[in-house]
Amino acid sequence: MSNRSEDILFHLIRSLKKEEKRHFKLYINRSSANQNLKVVQLFDALDKLKEYDEKLLLKKLPEVNKSQLFNLKAHLYKQVLSSLRLLKSPESIDLQLHEQFDFAHILYKKGLFLQSLRILARAKEIAKTNQKTTFLIQLIGLEKRIESLHITRSLQDRAEGLSQEALDVIGHVYMITRLSNLALELYSWYIKNGHARNEEDEVDIKIFFKTNLPDDAATQNGFYEKMYLYQSYTWYAFIRQDFLMYYRYTQKWVDLFYDQVFMQRVETGHFIKGLHNLLNAHFDLRNYLLFEKTLSEFEAFAETDRVKGNENFRIQSFLYIVQAKINHHFMKGSFKEGLLLISKIEEELHTYDLFIDRHRLMVLNYKIATLYFGSTEYGKSIDYLQKILNTSTDLRYDLQCYARVLHLLCHFELGNYELMEHLTKSVYRFMSKMQNFTIVEEEMFKFLRRSFYIDRKDIKAELKILFIKIEALEKNRFETRAFAYLDIISWLKSKVYDKPMNDIIGERYTARRKQMLLKKSRLHPL
Repeated sequence: MSNRSEDILFHLIRSLKKEEKRHFKLYINRSSANQNLKVVQLFDALDKLKEYDEKLLLKKLPEVNKSQLFNLKAHLYKQVLSSLRLLKSPESIDLQLHEQFDFAHILYKKGLFLQSLRILARAKEIAKTNQKTTFLIQLIGLEKRIESLHITRSLQDRAEGLSQEALDVIGHVYMITRLSNLALELYSWYIKNGHARNEEDEVDIKIFFKTNLPDDAATQNGFYEKMYLYQSYTWYAFIRQDFLMYYRYTQKWVDLFYDQVFMQRVETGHFIKGLHNLLNAHFDLRNYLLFEKTLSEFEAFAETDRVKGNENFRIQSFLYIVQAKINHHFMKGSFKEGLLLISKIEEELHTYDLFIDRHRLMVLNYKIATLYFGSTEYGKSIDYLQKILNTSTDLRYDLQCYARVLHLLCHFELGNYELMEHLTKSVYRFMSKMQNFTIVEEEMFKFLRRSFYIDRKDIKAELKILFIKIEALEKNRFETRAFAYLDIISWLKSKVYDKPMNDIIGERYTARRKQMLLKKSRLHPL
């Protein structure tokens, strides 16, 4: 990723689409009779810059000195946000609710209490319909203030009901807060550390989960309570590499949105994230048919106006769908075919450079590197791995470690044995520091450390010994991480049997897919 300016106004203007820029011009011109407003000149100047350069900006604005620029930028920033708020309000329930609350508050301040209460009543119905429980607190709070401070003649027999309504909402919000906190903290643990490395990690996660999971969480019926509960179990299972549980709860997560279809619009981001995790679960379990079905459903949803009309959802969908498509090629062994995706991915990454987080970029770079590795283009694989190795980050220690392991394997394939001796020591130190070793990784390092001393004619026999050892570990749950990041068994088979890695995987895919289709036809005959 390029070194990017941190100027927030420049980033905001860079993010605007044509219709948003046009709307801003109309908005700002309506606000003033002066058609040559300095804020418009500043907007146009920033819009034409490819990178933020304050010296160049001041040259383009001769009437503005450096001391004025700060205040002018602050004013423009607020005006752009105000314009966007006005433009986006019809398509956002949150913005509509905030607007209604603002209107009710203005009427309250004007002393028009009954009008204010009518707006609050309508806003509450919208909030309830769209399950915006947290927003109900603000609406009920203003309603209680009006009823308790002023005689509106609407309070008859309502005090008790309003009080109970407030308590019910607070109860819901409390449960939603606890479950969303749990889901967020588990996800944060995964982003930082990856999967559980050993029994100690497993025990820590179990204790944390049981301590923070509310006793009555499973009995909750609200949409958000269920969604955050399923997310919590999703991350809990994924961290522990319990892929069957991971699948079950990602399916519950997605099914929740299919049961309440209107929530796909209200919480689009969470629905997209759920589809992404369901695809990952099918990939981990090699549920070929369900993977392909879910990917088709995801691609269809990505073509809806709701996704295409929202930059955030469009980028999110693009990243998750290309990752799923790469995973599909991993399952089929069609690595060379997968390389055809890369130019489009690179183009989109450049377009969305400002909006893609470091973690997602690391994942994509690793997957592209693995595509090149499977295609025997080891030099290109190294190029993408270097993007990870050269990035200083405290994210995904597991991914950083496997980038280094794959980097070593590329040099092994290229026969760079002198370089490998230094690299092996460096990678071993890195992984030891991270306390990131599994038995599979230990066995691989033992082989790699010996490989540059082994006569080339004996290397195949050594690889066969390594293959037997690692194949025996395939069912060990704490070793599955190694197989999730790199299909080491298929690679070893390709070396032992002198067969391309893509053929090994492709034959397995074809055979298992036929079995799945046969089983499906028996369960659902025509």
